[in-house]
Order: sequence, then C-alpha cells, then structure tokens
Amino acid sequence: MTMIPAFLAICFFVILTIPFVGVKYKGILVYLAIVVNAGLTGYLAIQALTGLPFETIFPGSAVTGAIALRLDALSAWFILIINFIFITGGFYGFFYMKAYQNQSKNLSLHGIAFLLLYSALISLTVIQNGMVFLIAWEIMALSAFVGVIFEHEKMATVKAGFNYLIQSHVSILFLMLGFMWAAYKTGSYDFQVLSNYTTGEKGAATVILFTTFFVGFAFKAGFVPFHTWLPYAHPAAPAHISGIMSGVMIKIGIFGILRMMLVIKPDFAIIGYIILVVSVISGLYGVMLAIVQHNLKRLLAYHSIENIGIIGMGIGLGSIGLGTGNLVLATLGFAAALLHVWNHALFKSLLFFTAGNVYQATHTLNIEQLGGLIKKMPQTAFLFLIAAIAISGLPPFNGFISEFILYSGLYHWLLDARLLSLVAIVFAILGLVMIGGLAMLCFTKAFGVVFLGNARQAFKHEVHEVSFQQLIPLYLIVFFIVAIGFFPGFFLKLLIEPVSLLAGNSGVAGIFEINTMQTMQQISWAAWGFIVLISVIFIVRKLVSRKRTIAVEPTWGCGYVKPTANMQYTASSFIRSYTKLFKPLLLSYKKEKNIQGIFPADGFFESHPYDKLEKWLIDTPIMEFKSFMSRFIFLQNGRLQFYILYGIIFIISIICIPIVYDMFIHLIGYFKQL
Repeated sequence: MTMIPAFLAICFFVILTIPFVGVKYKGILVYLAIVVNAGLTGYLAIQALTGLPFETIFPGSAVTGAIALRLDALSAWFILIINFIFITGGFYGFFYMKAYQNQSKNLSLHGIAFLLLYSALISLTVIQNGMVFLIAWEIMALSAFVGVIFEHEKMATVKAGFNYLIQSHVSILFLMLGFMWAAYKTGSYDFQVLSNYTTGEKGAATVILFTTFFVGFAFKAGFVPFHTWLPYAHPAAPAHISGIMSGVMIKIGIFGILRMMLVIKPDFAIIGYIILVVSVISGLYGVMLAIVQHNLKRLLAYHSIENIGIIGMGIGLGSIGLGTGNLVLATLGFAAALLHVWNHALFKSLLFFTAGNVYQATHTLNIEQLGGLIKKMPQTAFLFLIAAIAISGLPPFNGFISEFILYSGLYHWLLDARLLSLVAIVFAILGLVMIGGLAMLCFTKAFGVVFLGNARQAFKHEVHEVSFQQLIPLYLIVFFIVAIGFFPGFFLKLLIEPVSLLAGNSGVAGIFEINTMQTMQQISWAAWGFIVLISVIFIVRKLVSRKRTIAVEPTWGCGYVKPTANMQYTASSFIRSYTKLFKPLLLSYKKEKNIQGIFPADGFFESHPYDKLEKWLIDTPIMEFKSFMSRFIFLQNGRLQFYILYGIIFIISIICIPIVYDMFIHLIGYFKQL
C-alpha cells in the first residue's frame, strides 16, 4: 500500500523540479525516477507472477465510485516489459538527446511527457475502474503526443502528431461508449462488477460490448484498418520515443483486449475467429507495406503492424481454444501471444534505436541515400542484424520461439478440426508463412541497402559510430534476445501464471513440457552449433590466409567502364519483382525526368509508396466532405450585412422552433381526438 503513494510522490516531485534544474540534470532526474519506480512496481509484479496478486481499493468520489487497483499475473507481465523498455530506452535517450542540449524548455517538456507516459502505462495495467482508466488513457495519449512532436519546427512532425492525437481520441470514444454501456447496466465503473454481470449475460450483447472495446483498443495497438496513425507517428518521434511507442505503448492495446476478455467473458469462439481473421490481414498488410518503404523508421513502423498481427493470431487461437474446450490450443495460443509481446518489445525497440544511430550519424533515414555503413558503424550494423534475424522469426533468436509456439498451436488444432476450423487453419498457416517469408525479404533489403555495398552519396560531415555508452542498453536487449532463444524453457515458466489466468487451465506447465519445450531447445541449440561451425571455418580461413597478400578490386561493373555507387541495387530495384507481383494491392506515386539512355546526364526518378487503405478510408472521405462543404462557401462572402442577417435568422429560428414544435404537438393531439 505504501508503494502507491511513493510512486505518485516521486512522479510529482520530478515533474515540479525538472523546469528548475540545469540541462545536464534533467535527463538524469527523469531516468532516476523511472528506475526507482520500476523497482517498486517490479517488486509487486514479480510477486504476482509467483501467485501473490495485489489489490487495493480507494474510496474515490461520487462520480467515479470506488477506485480499484488490482495487479494480477497479466498486469505483472506487462509491467515488467514496460519497466525494461523504459529503463533501456531512457538510458539510450539520455545520450540521444544530447544533440538537443540547447533546447532547455523543449527538454523540460519532453522529460515531463516521458515520465507521464511511463506513469500512465503502468497505471493502465492495474486500474480497474472505467472512469479512472479513461483519465489515465488520456494522459497516455497526450504525453505520447508531446513526445512525438519534439521537433515541432518540422511541419511533417506536427502533422504526424495531430494525426496520432485525433485517432487516439477516436479510440477513446469507443472505450467511453463501452464503459458508459457497462455503467448503465451495472451502476458501477468497477471491472469486477462488470465481470459479475456479464458472467450471467451471454449471447449477442456481450459480443457487441467486447467488439466496442476491441475497436477502441485496436486503434492503439495498430490493427488494420485502424493503423494509419502509426506509420507517421513512429518516424516523426525521436528514436527512443519510437522504440518505446512500438515496444510497449501499442502493446497497451493488446493488454486492454486481454483484460476485457477476462472481464466480459463473451462467446470466445466467435470473437476468436474475428480476431484471427483481423490479425492475419493485419500481419500480411503490415509486412507488405513495409517492404516498399524508403524511410527506415516508417519501414519499422509497418513491421509493428505486422507483429501486432502475429500477437493477435495468438489471442485468436487462445480464444477459439477456450470457446471449443481445446485447452492445449488455448494454452499455446495465449502463450505465443504473451511471449511475442515481450519478444517484439525487445527486437523492435532495438531496431528503432539502431535506426536512431543511423539518423544521428547520417542525418537521413532515406534508405536510397544510404549504403556501406557497416564500415563506418560496425556495432550498429551488428545490432541491427541481430534484431533483423529475430524479427524474421529465424532461429536461434527469440522471434523463432514465439512463432514456433504459434505453429504448434495450429498443429494441435488441426488434429480435431472440422470444416470451418480447417479453413481457418489453412488461412492462418498460409498467412503466418507469408508473413515470415516477406519479413525476411524486407530485412534483407533493409540491411543490405543500408549497411552493405558502398555509400550512395557523399555526406558533408564525417559518419562515425555513436558512443559506447549509447550502445550499452542495446547490448542488454541483445542479451535477452539471445537468452530467450537459447533457454526458452526459463521464460515460458514465467508465463505459467498469466497463461493460466487467461486459459483457465492449471495444467499449463505440463502442456509446455509436452508440446514445445524440448523441440524448441533442440532447434535453437542446433542453430547455435551451425553458427559456431561457420565461425570456426571463418577463423581457420583467416589464420591460413593471414600471410597471403590480398588484393582488393572494385566489383565487376557488368562491362561498364565507369562504374559508380549509383549502379548498386536501390531499395526499389531490390524489390521490383515483388512490386510487380503484388501491384494490385500496392499504391505508389512516381516522379521521373529524362531517364533515357545508359548514363542520363540529368536523369531523375523517385517512387513514393502510399497506403491504399489510408487513401480509401481517410483521404477519400475527407476530400468528399470538403467538396460537399465547398458548395456553401458562398455564405462566407465577406459582407457585413449578410453576417448580421445570419444572426437575425438564427435568433428568429431559436424563437420560432419551440412555437412550431408546440403547434405540432397540439395538432397531433387534435388528430388523435378525431
């Protein structure tokens, strides 16, 4: 109980103090506050993971009612992930933001927003009062908005920030509708009261209520078609904010969906199929759009949508398992989802941090302008490669483990599947296979074009590796990426309590042992053995050839006598076959000038990919609305007498409407008497 006042006191003290301390100490103060609060909340979370949940109830007010804070195993899992990403991201951000030390006021506001974002995310995992939950959700949205628009002098950054803010409030609207409906039916905002009510209320009502919450949380998570804010906000934000938004902030949408499943208990089979279909589409659409991106951080942002789809597939399988009584499917589905939440937080934050290193070194994120950075930034290249292998789901790293569990769940579902189930299984397996294959294509392109080959343009400044201090948190993330792949059993044991809570099954540990543990470990160790073998061969080769003279010559230029770096594969040419194959699903705008001949002197060609769903669902309706409203532009004619006339008409209307309404009521009464 004393930890909650301590948590709040630390936050208030730091927020009030930041504006009055020197620039050098602002980041230190914020980071220390997060570390201390991470220790307090982490202690309670570890207890909850070992079977000791925490609960306290505050009296609240006449509006909110009692305010319940409950920290169970599900909350604990997300709290530990949030703490880790904020500790590593805050440490990285401390060095990343040194380039902006001349912006004291901006840094003060940024530090306050960073701490508020952390506090709001932690609060959302334990608050179980609908009204207070919405307040914390709003604080999270506003603080993230401030973090995104740090470089507010750039118009594109401000637009991205407001795009995010508007869609965040659409999310809040759906959540508000859900909590209002729940309060109307139960007379309380307490999740426990709602849970007791919905336990005896089955059928369409609970499915509709859950769907309302699902849409609200889907905006935050980035499920298709509620994803359009994400590819703009992530690239616009500073690298540590991008890593935290992708690593944990969008996961609060996943947490909300899981929490509402526990509270509402709808028809699990129905919502399971819905979530599975939405998730497969999200995963495929996200990775397909990621491949064609030229901005490195936007490419990573679309991969967040892809991985949210993978997490959603696990939730969908778990729900179907609950609805059909298949406890093995439920266990493996929820385990895959929860472990992938952790895995994605690791490798996606690492990818955004390494992208931040590239941006600081080159001042650009345009993949077409990069190349050969492995020679200048070998450690960043190595870290990016580890994360790229992990996100592609390849052994021996962590992404392989959670995706393998997902495949295991689909296999066990196949054993007792009927016709509808078989269709869903084939759809899910094909989707997951395509997601994995396309992810490998995308990161082969990203790593190859950015880090391999030669530089595509000469920079006016020296490109060099960032400081080792800035790389420390990145190596810590790599440690866990490797550890999960090497010792999956240890981390699956941490999931026993949260998966048992979701699956309603006390035999989770036994299912893990029987179905997944041994096979995953053998595959990971075999992959590590292959890596060791390759390393030994490479070392032997180096020893054998160390006394030989090695001549370095330019790459063969296919007969051209004047080869240049521009003859390398670009990001667009690398995926040309892919874009031709999926042309009906992709949208691209091209600019070209004088590209005839072998060496055009002033040739110019650019392609700009665009999101087709964004064009259909957002751009087209807005344009139609503007077109409709433009028909009334004659009302704004700039003449004072017309504006006075509008006011007179308005006043007359206000007076006449009640009179006309009263006459209408009397007329209806008269006809009824006849």
